[in-house]
Amino acid sequence: MKNNQKTAVPYEEQLHVYGRIWVGIALTMMILAPIAICVYYNAWPPLTAVFKALLGVAPMYWTVGIIEVFTYVPMLGTGGSYLGFVTGNLTSLKVPCALNAMEAAKVKAGTEEGEIISTIAIATSSIVTVIVIAIGVFALGLLEPVLNSPTLKPAFDNILPALFGGLGVVFISKNPKIAAAPLLFMVALFLIAPGLSGSVSVLVPVGVIIAIVVARLLYRKGLLDKPSQDAAEVKPE
Repeated sequence: MKNNQKTAVPYEEQLHVYGRIWVGIALTMMILAPIAICVYYNAWPPLTAVFKALLGVAPMYWTVGIIEVFTYVPMLGTGGSYLGFVTGNLTSLKVPCALNAMEAAKVKAGTEEGEIISTIAIATSSIVTVIVIAIGVFALGLLEPVLNSPTLKPAFDNILPALFGGLGVVFISKNPKIAAAPLLFMVALFLIAPGLSGSVSVLVPVGVIIAIVVARLLYRKGLLDKPSQDAAEVKPE
C-alpha cells in the first residue's frame, strides 16, 4: 500500500518560508510607496539627485542593517527576527520586549522556548504599537498640550535610556564580570565624544563584540562561573 500521508514540514522551515514572503512583501511596499506618489503627482526627482542623496546615507544604513542581523538574530530567534525586522524599531522596542519577556518566562535565547516567547513578545508589542499610534492619531488634538508640555519634556527625552537602564540592571547583575568592560568602554567613549550618543545602532554591536572578547578571555583564565543547570535537560527521543 502506498503511503499517502504528507511529511510534516519542520516548524523552523515554515518560519523561513513565511518570513521571506513577508519580508519580500514589506520591501516591495516600501519601494512602491514613493513610486506611487511620483506617479500620482507626476513628479519624478532626477536620478542624479537620488543617487547623490543615497551616497551619503545608504552606506551607513547598509552597514547598520548587516550588523543588526548578526547582533539581534541570536537574541530573537528565527520567527522573532523576521517579525521584528518587518515591523521595525528593533533597538528601542522589539529587542527590549523580547529580552524582558524571556527573562520573565525564565527561558534562554537560542532555545525553542526562547524562540516562541520572543516571537509572541514581538507580535504583541507590534499590535500594541499600532493600537497606541491609532489612538494617538485620532486623539492628537487632545494630546498635543500634554505632549508639548515643558514639564514632561525631560521624561520623553529619557524614555530610551530608562528602558535600557531597567533591562541593563537585570542582565548586568547576572554576570558583572562580562558586563563591566563594555559598560566602562561606553561610559568613557560618551564622556570623550558626547556626539556619538546618536549612533546607538552602530555602538550596540561594538559593545557586543567587546563583551564576547572579554567573556572568552575570562573563560580561558577560569574566571567565569559555570552556567547554572536550572533549565531542564532535553532528553533524546
